[in-house]
Amino acid sequence: MGSAVTLVIGGLVALVVGGELLIRGASRLSRLAGISPLVIGLTVVAFGTSAPELAVSLKASLNGQAAIAVGNVVGSNIFNVLFILGVSSLVAPLVVSSLLIRRDVPLMIAVSLVVYGLAYDGHLGRQDGLLLFAGLIAYTIWCVWESRRETAAVKSEYDQEYGAPLAPTAGTWLTQLAWVIGGLAVLVFGADWLVRGASSVARLMGMSELLIGLTIVAVGTSLPEAATSVLASLHGERDIAVGNVVGSNLFNLMCVLGLSAAVSPAGVAIPETALRVDIPVMIAVAAACLPIFFTGHRIARWEGWMFLVYYVAYTTYLVLAATHPGSSRMVALGLLVVAVPLTTVLLVVQVWFERRRARRQRPGDHGDDGS
Repeated sequence: MGSAVTLVIGGLVALVVGGELLIRGASRLSRLAGISPLVIGLTVVAFGTSAPELAVSLKASLNGQAAIAVGNVVGSNIFNVLFILGVSSLVAPLVVSSLLIRRDVPLMIAVSLVVYGLAYDGHLGRQDGLLLFAGLIAYTIWCVWESRRETAAVKSEYDQEYGAPLAPTAGTWLTQLAWVIGGLAVLVFGADWLVRGASSVARLMGMSELLIGLTIVAVGTSLPEAATSVLASLHGERDIAVGNVVGSNLFNLMCVLGLSAAVSPAGVAIPETALRVDIPVMIAVAAACLPIFFTGHRIARWEGWMFLVYYVAYTTYLVLAATHPGSSRMVALGLLVVAVPLTTVLLVVQVWFERRRARRQRPGDHGDDGS
């Protein structure tokens, strides 16, 4: 047991270190190549923070451990929204003012639904995986096209977080390339350790690989996203904290899950529990972002608390489902009967007040006679 735990901890540390090296190196290489700061934030940085998920899921898929690969993606997406955005908004209410970010949220919901549709038969084949990966390529091209609308304020924001463009010397190119290669190497080792350690822990504790993927592995591989978004919130970078989460979730679905299905000869088997509970929860969490982001284009502190409470409730359900099935059904019933309707009412009321406030701010709505 001790050696398995050591592998898990060592793998998590290696994934965090490797992910940080990869993000910094790739971001600076992109700036050297003249790529837009906003595109870097939504693609290079968001995708880079998801590199641990990619490394772990590919390793698990090639090892025939599909439950870990699926649980890692689904659990990471749930963790990213409920925990990371929850904590980030407690640090400082997150203002979601970028039109581009708001357009990405419906896309995140749509891709989540597509994944559920493709996986509904209990299997993601190679063609399904390639289709998802093709969607990632299209999304990246779209981001580049949209970056033409990038404002000076957004450019300044990303420059402040990731640094102004570096001098394009040969030494600078080689240094950043070395960071990228080193980060990838550390990620590979970290993924191997984490998958082997998590599998051993699951066997020794009688836990399913899906549960391990949804909890330990998902949280561990999401640590780079957590660090990036929380630090961005502390620094006041409003678009980076939210854009990193949305971009990472899209990457997890289209690249991590897509490539995991594409590289495995047999594709990826989707556990029945994931289809019945976890993927619908992932879709519901993605859908909850839309009205929250719409109301005032911000995530208030009370909404952050709501996200965190829901994550604790979901994790409690997972643990109880594995240890005390009867108690887990009570938690699930409580969420369906009390929490979900209450949240829906709160969001509807908030949207209604936001629409009234917007109407009052329109010119001519106050009986102005022009004098």
